Amino acid sequence: MAVSVVSAIRGPGEIAAMTLEVAKRILTRPPQVREFVEQAWFITSVTLMPTILVSIPFGAVISLQVGNLTGQLGAQSFAGATAVLAVVREAAPIAAALIIAGAAGSAICSDLGARKIREEIDAMEVLGVDPIERLVAPRVLATMFVAMMIIGIVIGAGIGGGYFFTVIVQGGSAGAFLASFTALASLPDLYIAVVKAIVFGGMAAVVGAYKGLNAGGGPSGVGRAVNESVIVAFMLLFFINAIITAIYFQVVPPPGL
Repeated sequence: MAVSVVSAIRGPGEIAAMTLEVAKRILTRPPQVREFVEQAWFITSVTLMPTILVSIPFGAVISLQVGNLTGQLGAQSFAGATAVLAVVREAAPIAAALIIAGAAGSAICSDLGARKIREEIDAMEVLGVDPIERLVAPRVLATMFVAMMIIGIVIGAGIGGGYFFTVIVQGGSAGAFLASFTALASLPDLYIAVVKAIVFGGMAAVVGAYKGLNAGGGPSGVGRAVNESVIVAFMLLFFINAIITAIYFQVVPPPGL
């Protein structure tokens, strides 16, 4: 019992310690530019198409639900405002986070896990090369950068899908949809969405790197580490999202109509 409790506490503690170490390396050491560019391109290649394919139905589902709700309440003119608010404030960061954690985080974990079982990480440490600075920090920076970029795609595709299903499919007013954009959403909502995406991307990369660097037991151990990294990243992302959203609502109250 005591061993299970210690192991349950040790994992989150070590992830938090790695987060601090990565932040320290990023702020105090010169960046690994080549590694950053290579990882940014790789992460973009594995996340771009899933982002586009997920964003359109995401916006469609939100628009269909919101359109039905506003129609029942007699507030069809606010269908665009509610759709934009839902996509920008919550749907886009969550969708981007799930894609980053599922695609980029697992790729980082498998890469570092393979290096670990081939003893490349141990060889780097023997040669005096810091794996956190050389391998983890550039991947975290690249994931944060790509997350910041793809959230724009998620927002654009989500709003475009919402417009199509609200105006074309449900026969709503295009003018009312476009005119009500800023009725509920505001620039701080966009800012917090970008901040969420950056935080989510960094956390997914840290979790993937932690699980990869601690993988063991051969190829099957790397597979288990990848599964664990995705599950832990999802749990952390939803937890952090709740905290950021609660703080945001306290700092920036919603505008009145």
